[in-house]
Amino acid sequence: MRRFWHRAPLRLVSVLALAIAFLRFADPGNAARHDRSKMPAVRWDEQRPGCTFSRSDDGHYSYGMWSGDLGITMTVDSQELEKVHRRHQPFFAVLLDVRYKGQEVLDLGVENISLEFVKHFQVVQTSLDPDGFSQKVQNDADELNRETARVIIKHPEQKEAKEAYMRAFLKDSAELQEFVGKNSLRPAQLGPSNPGISGWVLFSTDSKWINGWKKQEQLILRVPLKGEIFEFPFKLPPQPGELTLRRRE
Repeated sequence: MRRFWHRAPLRLVSVLALAIAFLRFADPGNAARHDRSKMPAVRWDEQRPGCTFSRSDDGHYSYGMWSGDLGITMTVDSQELEKVHRRHQPFFAVLLDVRYKGQEVLDLGVENISLEFVKHFQVVQTSLDPDGFSQKVQNDADELNRETARVIIKHPEQKEAKEAYMRAFLKDSAELQEFVGKNSLRPAQLGPSNPGISGWVLFSTDSKWINGWKKQEQLILRVPLKGEIFEFPFKLPPQPGELTLRRRE
């Protein structure tokens, strides 16, 4: 019996190692992430040729980068961190503009675009599916409608306040669904007949590891495309002197 208990930890470690290995290779998502980790990265750097930064009058920061015949510009609202907490559905949004000068057809996918929250345990969130996200917004609005009706039956004195909140919530939900439906970045084929596309990409911030923004957040947007990963490290808000404002070509 004593020999068994001395050997049990080693056996347990072996079993756990085999289980982890099985899950790693059985999980297609894990395999996909492993494949992406082998892709060469093209990282935005202000001093790197082909990289630009500019700021618009309405407070949007734009980071541009070209690699070969492919160019990507990421635009983010300087007040995006503040806006996240004011949304019924917490999400972080960036605008992507993709330009392609090649002659062959290039497939643009959006499901593997990711955003890393560096100061929050390096949590990585993949982009939200526009249709799935829109459906969740609708489901939450429907649930609030039902819950409001139940509360009013039990507490009729709260009818006016509850209905006013519900109307505002439904209005915001409808506007968000319309925005997502019309402006989200969708999968596309780029080529001579369709050299460019732009659209918004959303990332959920609903995570126990993402709670409370830091004074300055560090984030990394990653866009895998054409055998490379385009990386955009950026900070919100940038401190004075951190970036030289340059006009995009």
